[in-house]
Amino acid sequence: MSRRREVLAITTPHVVGDEDIGEIRNIVGFHIRLAHGAVYRHFTETFAQLDLTQKQVSVLWLVADHPDIAQTGLAQRMRMDRATTMAIVNRLEAKEYLVRSKSSSDGRKQALNLTAPGRKALSTAKRAIQQHEQWLKSRFNAKEVAKLIELLSRIHE
Repeated sequence: MSRRREVLAITTPHVVGDEDIGEIRNIVGFHIRLAHGAVYRHFTETFAQLDLTQKQVSVLWLVADHPDIAQTGLAQRMRMDRATTMAIVNRLEAKEYLVRSKSSSDGRKQALNLTAPGRKALSTAKRAIQQHEQWLKSRFNAKEVAKLIELLSRIHE
């Protein structure tokens, strides 16, 4: 079995007949979709007990890294629209993981900060992310991981 076949077999569940997928095998977007599905499934399994989504964890992490961040700054960093960002912030506020307060630098904006339960949830989430990242990175050597990040960054930048 070639290295490429081994990687495909590890990252996607085997389905009888998938060996002969024809020309679609050469479609980059197809492989990105399969890889995303495998990563998303593993993430969901890893986070099942935390009751947090990927986006919610990302928001917690960004708020922790940028105290007093405005929702607009959060939306820009996550490349999300304002309505989606507000919905996520509302859910995290309802869970008492973050609080809104008036921005000290711009009275028109609200500043976001983590609460003690939010910091605890983020800490637990970071441990789960380490497990998830270990699972994902185990498919590559260190040089390949760096190259993969570089290549994927070209798509989303």
